[in-house]
Amino acid sequence: MMGSTLPCKLSQILAMLCLLPAALAIADTPANAHWIAPTASKEAALGVFDFRKIISLKAAPEQFVVHVSADNRFQLYVNGKRVGEGPARGDLQHWRYEDFDIAPLLRKGDNVIAARVWNFGDQSPAAQISLRTGFLMWSTDDQESEFNSNASWQVRPEQAWRYESSGPLLHSLTGPDEIVDGSKYDWQWAQTDDAASWSSAVIIAAPEFAPGEAPAPATSDWMLVPDTLPAMESKPEMMGKVVRQEGVSAESFPEKSLTIAPHTHVSLLIDHGALTTAYPQLKISDGEGALIRLTYAEALYDDHGEKGNRNQIAGKHMDPRMMHDTFLPSGGAEVQTFEPLWWRTWRYLQVNVDTQDKPVTLHSLQARTSWYPFVERASFRSSNPDLEAIWRVGWRTARVNAHETYMDCPYWEQTQYIGDTRIEALVSYTMSGDDRLARQALVSFADSRLPSGLTQSSFPVHGVQIIPPFSLLWIGMIHDFWMYRPEAGTLVRELLPQTHDVLLHFEQLQRADGLLGKLPQNGFGLWNFLDWTKPYPIGAPPEDPDGGSVPLSLQLAAALQYEADLEDAYGDRTHAVNDRSDAARITTAVFAEAWDASVGLLADTPARTSFSEHANILGVLTGAIPRQRQSAVLQTILQNEHGGRAGSSTPALAPASYYFRFYLSRALDHAGMDDIYLQTLWPWHHMLDLGMTTWAEAPEPTRSDAHAWSSHPNYDLLTLVAGIRPDAPGFARVLIAPHLGNLKSLDATMPSPRGNIHVSYRLVGRNLDATIELPEGLEGRLKLGGREQQLHSGLQHLHFADTTDGMTDALLTSP
Repeated sequence: MMGSTLPCKLSQILAMLCLLPAALAIADTPANAHWIAPTASKEAALGVFDFRKIISLKAAPEQFVVHVSADNRFQLYVNGKRVGEGPARGDLQHWRYEDFDIAPLLRKGDNVIAARVWNFGDQSPAAQISLRTGFLMWSTDDQESEFNSNASWQVRPEQAWRYESSGPLLHSLTGPDEIVDGSKYDWQWAQTDDAASWSSAVIIAAPEFAPGEAPAPATSDWMLVPDTLPAMESKPEMMGKVVRQEGVSAESFPEKSLTIAPHTHVSLLIDHGALTTAYPQLKISDGEGALIRLTYAEALYDDHGEKGNRNQIAGKHMDPRMMHDTFLPSGGAEVQTFEPLWWRTWRYLQVNVDTQDKPVTLHSLQARTSWYPFVERASFRSSNPDLEAIWRVGWRTARVNAHETYMDCPYWEQTQYIGDTRIEALVSYTMSGDDRLARQALVSFADSRLPSGLTQSSFPVHGVQIIPPFSLLWIGMIHDFWMYRPEAGTLVRELLPQTHDVLLHFEQLQRADGLLGKLPQNGFGLWNFLDWTKPYPIGAPPEDPDGGSVPLSLQLAAALQYEADLEDAYGDRTHAVNDRSDAARITTAVFAEAWDASVGLLADTPARTSFSEHANILGVLTGAIPRQRQSAVLQTILQNEHGGRAGSSTPALAPASYYFRFYLSRALDHAGMDDIYLQTLWPWHHMLDLGMTTWAEAPEPTRSDAHAWSSHPNYDLLTLVAGIRPDAPGFARVLIAPHLGNLKSLDATMPSPRGNIHVSYRLVGRNLDATIELPEGLEGRLKLGGREQQLHSGLQHLHFADTTDGMTDALLTSP
């Protein structure tokens, strides 16, 4: 709640230096270190609890590393200064701990080591797994360290906090609103030696560590693993500007202080200018008896419940059911800082203040960002400035959805779903070159597997939801990792046997012809989700009485094709042959039973009563639709999107959402139609016209204004338009195959495992000049206008003359 982050989190430095094996080597946990709790009760203690110990040192050490964990979360302080927080989310068999070097904050004499621990109980976010309230700290620098948590530590409940849930759906997924009563809060809790209200902590368990290789044994306690991710990025940023005010003149707030008179109601609407994920920090003084409420929203609503243009506020209001936090100041001249325990998501923030007999001064309102510390190493500039706007909004969408896990959306769910995460991981590889969060996700989904062999649809979560097709997408995600990361082999070998179980589950559901039979579904718990599109009830495609779903069967075929590649590389060649054979059996049956020659499209089922873009996109991707027919099918899809029909007999197609258009892009690439990709970006241009600063979940009216699965244009601009992609597993070679469409110029950079790849294209009349620079050790080829040119490391200039005639001349020059 107060303080600054000074020491570094060691895993941020060591994660890429094999921290995991090193940390697992500390099997001999100090005998005097234990999990401690406020009470001996095995029930989760709902609330906020402060733990501390006062330790006297003869001299300050040069280095002193502590390992810290808690259930649900902790904030660690040394002598009143904030060290860090955690643990990163996991499950009970893989419970994270954090590493900190606290030596810079230690001093000769007495030192107060303090931790704030909280448990949201039955109001915990969906992604927060919990056993019971507890705290653990130990040091391997000193086996008998006084710092180790045990009964010598003190604990007390923090009486200032209360939780409340006010939204119909929101808070069951993202956690509760917080109410903090400043009059009950000890503002010096992490600094002073006041023994009156403290009691001895209760030992509840010895720490246990998950083994490095073998599956973790079943246990009722936390099986500890190190957090190999870096600390979340935490930087101060301005709140934005007041765009609406009631009860006071506040043009200079929040940059300058604002005093509100007694018996006054004030409402300030602040536009941050872009959607963010951050901890709001409000500094106040005086105000005894006042109530201050912060309400957070992605957008404002009109009287019809519609958002409209996000930049326009006239005639719109903040929905009072949105997430909010409340602070009750204690009064007095001392400045108090209010900050919620968990970060919030907003573009618009409303500050409501109701004073009683005393005035209150709002000294400042700032934000401290919280998201994964991705570094943008990619770049994209072109002759169309709108594409740069799409690029910027897409990157912000990816960033606000990346934390200790990937997330589908930061406001509504904050949950790591496979369908979203596959796209997010590809954006991470190509925009930043950082694969650590993707590795976490791949392993986390493996950890979620059920006895059926399927993964859960999202993980970590404290409930169970199964979307069987997402287990197939997980195999595709492993294949993506294999193509982009040179050191993928170890992890792929580890995961490959688990993919067998996924495919075996679906094999048992196949009909004799290879199509999937009738699939079980009971709503959102067991849910054959394909895409949010209106003709599909709850997003699941239609089936005949005996099954035969073409989109779901083709997702199985795609997974088998991916699996065959992985088996060739790391597994059993016989399995690879069988996988390709089974995939071919499915695609052959799909075309034989669901191709409607009268309309030139695949139907959703052999009954041929409904049609969708999805079935035909997947038909192109898997080769179920023969090569010579693919172009015509995709042209029909593009005409369908704009309300057109190829002919009077062409049926209306269930349209692909923002999410599934990722696979439309892959289909265009597969069919050699990349040059029309830029024409398919009209939904993103429309979202720009709506003033969106992150991409929405779905077309209007949409629930979520920041949904990760809609960020794939960043990936496509680099791989399809700039044309940079791996040409061999592990990015061992590169393929440069640009598709400029109507662009006159383009300049792009994309990171690869060996370094940045830079391309620049300039079209002058009928001539195209290209500059390509590859990092040392990387070679590849250029494909352009039907010609191929070998590429070498370093800088190369290429000139293509008379581009209207198939690039009749190509000249390679080196510096």
